[in-house]
Amino acid sequence: MVYLELERVSKIYGEKVLFDQVDLQVAQHTKVALVAKNGTGKSTLLRVAAGIDQPEGPGSSVYVHKEARMAYLPQEPEFGERATVMDAVYDSDNDLVRAVRDYEEALSRTDKPKLLQDALMRMDRLQAWDIEARIKEVLSKLNIEDVNQQVSTLSGGQRKRVALAKLIIDEPDLIIMDEPTNHLDLDMIEWLEEWLQSPNLTLLMVTHDRYFLERVCNRIIELEGGNIYHYTGNYSDFLDKKATREETESAELDKDRKRMKKELEWVRRMPSGRGTKAKSRLSAFSDLKQKVGSFRREDELTLEIKGQRLGSKILEAHNISKSYGDKELVRGFSYKFQKGERVGIVGRNGAGKSTLLHMLTKELEPDTGKVVHGTNTVFGYYTQEGINLKQDMRVIEVVREIAEFIPLEKGLKLTARGLLERFMFNSKQQQVYVSQLSGGERRRLYLLTILMKNPNFLILDEPTNDLDIVTLNVLEDFLLDFPGCVLIVSHDRFFLDKLAHHLFIFEGEGKIRDWNGLYTEYRDMMREEQRTNYNDTPSRESALPAPPPPSENQISQEQRKAIRRVEGQIGKLEARKAEINQQFNNMASLTPERIAELGKELSEVNDAIEEKEMEWMELVGE
Repeated sequence: MVYLELERVSKIYGEKVLFDQVDLQVAQHTKVALVAKNGTGKSTLLRVAAGIDQPEGPGSSVYVHKEARMAYLPQEPEFGERATVMDAVYDSDNDLVRAVRDYEEALSRTDKPKLLQDALMRMDRLQAWDIEARIKEVLSKLNIEDVNQQVSTLSGGQRKRVALAKLIIDEPDLIIMDEPTNHLDLDMIEWLEEWLQSPNLTLLMVTHDRYFLERVCNRIIELEGGNIYHYTGNYSDFLDKKATREETESAELDKDRKRMKKELEWVRRMPSGRGTKAKSRLSAFSDLKQKVGSFRREDELTLEIKGQRLGSKILEAHNISKSYGDKELVRGFSYKFQKGERVGIVGRNGAGKSTLLHMLTKELEPDTGKVVHGTNTVFGYYTQEGINLKQDMRVIEVVREIAEFIPLEKGLKLTARGLLERFMFNSKQQQVYVSQLSGGERRRLYLLTILMKNPNFLILDEPTNDLDIVTLNVLEDFLLDFPGCVLIVSHDRFFLDKLAHHLFIFEGEGKIRDWNGLYTEYRDMMREEQRTNYNDTPSRESALPAPPPPSENQISQEQRKAIRRVEGQIGKLEARKAEINQQFNNMASLTPERIAELGKELSEVNDAIEEKEMEWMELVGE
């Protein structure tokens, strides 16, 4: 069953063609990701698919199946000026969600007991207690605490989380999401990833999170040059099939170049009197020249900026601490950076990551301890708040204002124009005003201005937000070859695993764990610790059905309902696990492809059981 279909859809702004007569289908229960360079129309295509923007072009149409309830998550959600978080989250046509909202409102109206009585009766009649527990779980996972706060007072990241909570609570059939992981911390991202893996969801999203592409998506669509290319499978499959396509195109390009050389010789010999046949051939030559000139392989993009030499002393933190009131963000942190280190920083939003960076750069004075900078250390500090480019300047002017030439290795120099080319701003884009750039293009330009100052110690605070995968690959290659030190705060797990083999992990209450390893290795270790702790408790067969009976003042009705809900979910997962193991008992009847599918599903089911068991233990222990 097709849930969403776009036919012959175009979007053109003046001379800029974002996409031209493209077709797109999203079938029920498929999970489709749209990837493309920044500024090529990804968000615009999503807006057309969601019915926000109208399609252009003759015969264009957008079809959404009548049985598919659709929800759209934009990059920057908007709410009413006076709307509270509760208003936003519970704004739904779902009767169960409305019942929960009335119940929550009645709880705060102690002066009207009849209101609460009616709300309780409605909750019982609709059997909405599981929904109520689910809503509280979603709000908790996304760190949404004050439901009475006005949305207009929230930061952009907080508004994004409120919009995401509303979408999840509403449980739509068809979900369209634009960069859903922006402004989420790593725990939230992993929880969202698990939710999106549900087989009942149908998804179309734009994301640069490559673990999402690998673990969630089963189809990837690439928007390039105004056209759409379709790839079945996950991110690994996409990379493999894209490479095959580009090899084919490269072979065709070699033929085109030879033809173009012959045509060029003919054009130069051609007499001034041009007949109809000559004009036709000139037109063909022009088309061929444009085709060859527009081709550029992404793997040829490189950055070779020469960093300044570091001294023996680089950056040292000696027993630094920072608190705000009763909230301790950093407690007794000490570290001495060595040459060539690439360190990642991870932790929940608000845990103190940016506070640590501000202290290390001496923008903020620690309450205790001291920070020492080496005499040769030159910082390049990329922050979300630092993106303050002049809107009325052209891209080339922004770069030239910093420097006209950039030092390279072996004594060579690179012009500002040449550096922009290497950072995927072609000659035409260099003349564009900053105000006309997309969000990702502005971040790319800002990042380039940081690199141009020739630092030897890079501090990057969430550098991957809104950057496309092509830019991320270029940035990663540069950072891997960067001779200086790199300190990265990022929620991009793939980015962290590729670059940082050493982590500072904020664990709460000012404690920072110094972890020598990859982020995924840390998560595996944490899961193993949780599994060990769980195995030290009575087995699930005895523990789950018959926990010690708590008294009425020890556990609420809501908690009991949540416990029963989780027990039911564990039971279903265990049943599916048994079914998969039964199929493995008859291996002879299975194809290699089917064995791989079942192995992947078994791993996912085991992970889900583990998560639900931990959730059950938390509920019982409350």
